[in-house]
Amino acid sequence: MNRVFNFGAGPAAIPLEVLQEAQEHLVDFHGEGLSIMEASHRSKMYDEVHNEALGLIRELYKVPEDYDILFLQGGASTQFAMVPMNIALGGKVEYADTGSWSSKAIKEAKILGLDPVIVASSKESGYDRIPENITFSDDADYAYITSNNTIYGTQYKTYPSTKAPLVVDASSDIFSYPVDWSKVDLLFAGAQKNAGPSGVTIVIIKKALQSRVKDSVPSMLRYTTHAEKDSLYNTPPTFAIYILSLIMKWIKGKGGIEAIQKSNEEKATLLYDAIDNSNGFYVGHAQKDSRSLMNVSFNIKDKDAELEAKLVALATQKGMIGLKGHRSIGGLRASIYNAMTKEGVEALVDLMQTFAKENS
Repeated sequence: MNRVFNFGAGPAAIPLEVLQEAQEHLVDFHGEGLSIMEASHRSKMYDEVHNEALGLIRELYKVPEDYDILFLQGGASTQFAMVPMNIALGGKVEYADTGSWSSKAIKEAKILGLDPVIVASSKESGYDRIPENITFSDDADYAYITSNNTIYGTQYKTYPSTKAPLVVDASSDIFSYPVDWSKVDLLFAGAQKNAGPSGVTIVIIKKALQSRVKDSVPSMLRYTTHAEKDSLYNTPPTFAIYILSLIMKWIKGKGGIEAIQKSNEEKATLLYDAIDNSNGFYVGHAQKDSRSLMNVSFNIKDKDAELEAKLVALATQKGMIGLKGHRSIGGLRASIYNAMTKEGVEALVDLMQTFAKENS
């Protein structure tokens, strides 16, 4: 088998063990005579998968009992609208703007007729950092952050402490470190970076917060609709949830989220050291105190687009894909989510070091 190292930002790498287990049972799911993709979402066969996935998330993430875990569809982008539709009370809503995704969430709030307040932004510096001393109003309907920014390679090291309910878009760093639930009221994420294939969106929301929803919100766009039916109000993305359950087992087998965090820190250190010790050949986008453990965005000196394209092409030849930076900022980007192996990062670092020597 000739597997590449996938540094793409998403859909992203899935652990090989997970893919192999899914492959083994794809046609005949544990002797049932059909694929999990063919099984009714009302069947006992799927019900066991569904509940196991929910249970493992609660166990591994240490989610308190006064939170519901929901499996929704529409990606994290749908949550940009669902959040204000469900928990805005008509007062002020506040956002920290740290990149494209928080900006899009702000746009959706405006479409819904709200007037979101931007309490902090790093836009003027090219979103190269997480602003310091972010302070949300105590009386805001909610406070909103994007915990990790895939394009710019920045990440919160700790969540802000708020009296207003804190909403966290954790789409690109979910399950990569333990969460302090005493600070968080609603957390959501598309699965396609750290939790499985595209198709399922995870929402973890405090039960008490759900009572805010107005009668005018359509049924499918209410958290209560899905909470009351254990995310089985309509047909869920069953195969994506199955793979998610396998990934939760994989995390558990690796020693849990704490062990995954340690692995992520080790991988990121290898890559950032290669950038910092390149004598200026490579230049990181994010300021050092805001660097992401998930997405490493960088340039070659003087933003040399020709050399950057040459490195991307060479990496592809050597079985390392997805290193081209996001179209909005260009450059290079290595996404090193949970499933990226240390061996993959070491291979990239070796290539970067050789390339720098040959092109300096």
